[in-house]
Amino acid sequence: MKKKDIQYFKELLTNRLEELLDHAGNTVSGMTTPKENFPDPTDRASLESDRNFMLRIRDRENKLIKKVKKALKRIDDGTFGVCEKCDEGISIKRLKARPVTTQCIDCKTKEEAVEKALGL
Repeated sequence: MKKKDIQYFKELLTNRLEELLDHAGNTVSGMTTPKENFPDPTDRASLESDRNFMLRIRDRENKLIKKVKKALKRIDDGTFGVCEKCDEGISIKRLKARPVTTQCIDCKTKEEAVEKALGL
């Protein structure tokens, strides 16, 4: 992979990481501020439902933060853009679609076919 491509992905991933960490900080501060007391059970249930939904989103973002950090580590150690299964290069097109990927499209397709066949 060319040096300019590596730099592009490093900047892309770094910006994404900062954005995700900012969202996480906003969620924590939003959850620590006192909430209104809703005497109506329906309003309270709606608030709790919204809060649980937000927590699920943040949990997914937390998992993505870990993947982004691992991708940045792969950039630093020179293994970014190399499939962990077959050691072939991952296409730039695939990396642009999913910069945290660790597998080329062929290996990922095979893995998903096996998971589907096994019912996972």
